[in-house]
Amino acid sequence: MTTLPSADIEAIERATLAAVAPERIETLSGWLLPLDPGTVGRAHSAVPLHHGAHDPALIDSIARHYRMAGLRPAFRLPEIPSFEAWWPWLATAGFRREQPTLTQIGSLDGLLALAERADDVSLEERPDSAWMAMFLGEGLDPVDGAYRSRALARAEGTLFASLRHDGRTLACGAASFAQGWLSMHGLRTAASHRGQGLAGRLIRAMALAAQRRDIRRAFLQVDAANTPALALYRRAGMTTAWTYAYWKTG
Repeated sequence: MTTLPSADIEAIERATLAAVAPERIETLSGWLLPLDPGTVGRAHSAVPLHHGAHDPALIDSIARHYRMAGLRPAFRLPEIPSFEAWWPWLATAGFRREQPTLTQIGSLDGLLALAERADDVSLEERPDSAWMAMFLGEGLDPVDGAYRSRALARAEGTLFASLRHDGRTLACGAASFAQGWLSMHGLRTAASHRGQGLAGRLIRAMALAAQRRDIRRAFLQVDAANTPALALYRRAGMTTAWTYAYWKTG
């Protein structure tokens, strides 16, 4: 694990919500409370702004805040000793742990080194239909797709990267520039073209865009079980700053 100062942790969490763009965000006692009825977990899960001690009594206050907004309460909690006291409280309140996810950080130099070129990657201010089709994937759940599309439309300052060949979109991703960080989201490569270095070229294009904005650091969040993606990010020199998991009711 890489130890980060509290200011960087707060910046990463605020930048995350700038990219996934919930309908609204409220604050409560050192927490961000994104309020959104959609299917994007980060856009509707309470998250702490620092990794120091937090009183487990906040669980009831935060849950009540979500219920008053007509939403099911959920938490996105770092898996660190200072939050272990929360786990029995959450279990007693009917929450269960789901989807361990790694917050990974790195420098632009490592990202740029993944590929020698990115001239076949375009960066646009709005996603086109081919980008959305790649991002949402085969077997699209129309409800989930609609929520994700609206969240993307609300995000400000995001660039949508597409790698195309012969008119076909083979890889896509979203780059957000907020709080002094490049954050990368929704990285996808067509199944028939995986293992060909396309993701590296996509990431290089995002890193070049961040470099032009004088941003030097990057982060992303990746499912802990996504072995191929983790191998790619290791090659880029990215390290895990912390792991988090969702706590949700049934």
